[in-house]
Amino acid sequence: MEHPLGTEELGRDVLVRLLYGGRVSLMVGVAAAISAAAIGVVIGLLAGYFGGWVDKLLMRFTDGVISLPLLPLLIVLAAIDPEKLGFSAGNETNMGLYRIIFIVALVGWTTVARLVRSTTLSLKQRPFVMAAHAQGATPLRIMAVHILPNLSSPIIVATTLSAGNVILLESVLSFLGLGIQPPVPSWGNLLTNA
Repeated sequence: MEHPLGTEELGRDVLVRLLYGGRVSLMVGVAAAISAAAIGVVIGLLAGYFGGWVDKLLMRFTDGVISLPLLPLLIVLAAIDPEKLGFSAGNETNMGLYRIIFIVALVGWTTVARLVRSTTLSLKQRPFVMAAHAQGATPLRIMAVHILPNLSSPIIVATTLSAGNVILLESVLSFLGLGIQPPVPSWGNLLTNA
């Protein structure tokens, strides 16, 4: 009863490592999902509000990111050594966490961007937005005060749903040895040791 799930080859409790690994994986999932949502909100809001060539340019860029094969791209980006590129951080364990969050946020914003764009297109035709425009509000104020609060529900739902996908991506990268490195437990590197 001391070790309900047993111990690993080094004598460490598997249940404790599973709980600590869950903490790391959930932190990476939530942080990367929020970061990706922030990028997606900015791109979708600009594309939906301004329309025209801005919309076309940003949505073609979004379509280009969507068309990339996700897992091979993440593997290539995770395999790049930041120290060889001139980025040096003192703490290597935190560097692995930040690198995974950055990589997943770099490619995970597309769903939120498309959702925000489509909702912004419908919201900018509403009377309260036209009234704010008629009163002389700047585009930034209209987007921040009138449109963005009305986008909060779809953004929260999309971010919550993407957090699970981010945890899966982190687990895959850690399982392959490209994510969180073994002194720090995560669900992916615990699977590698299983």
